Amino acid sequence: MGVDLYWLPLGAGGHFVHWNGRIYEGIAARIGRRSACDLYHSALEVRVPEGRFVIESAPIRGADGRRERGVVAEGAVGSRWAGRLRIFRYELRFWRDGFIPDVAEAVESPRRLTDDPERTRRLLALAPNLPTPVWGATTCMQATCGTRIPSSRG
Repeated sequence: MGVDLYWLPLGAGGHFVHWNGRIYEGIAARIGRRSACDLYHSALEVRVPEGRFVIESAPIRGADGRRERGVVAEGAVGSRWAGRLRIFRYELRFWRDGFIPDVAEAVESPRRLTDDPERTRRLLALAPNLPTPVWGATTCMQATCGTRIPSSRG
């Protein structure tokens, strides 16, 4: 029983998201007068006696298979206006026996977040109700959605 965190390079397993993320970060870094950072997104693997669940946000794959992928919500990337187009949307997946497609590319992962049964069950109860902010729209969102991994290497 517990919760493991996986840090996944943004766009792992595909080129479109990877290159667009690098372009976005390059522009944001230049505007912010800082060095460009590697960007990551995260996924959680939650284990309870009843089963294993995966919680992850990822680009929308299409209407087919939404239920099988455990899609519970969708959100916009960049701006609400851009989110009208499918390529600028993400889906939040919460699925039993799900898988993390690019887990082989995870960096410094998995990281155990908790073994506490109460916290683990609370996370499962709250996950389907997560808000869907505009990803990458503000400095606050950059700190939580596409961010640098805090290195344990020192």
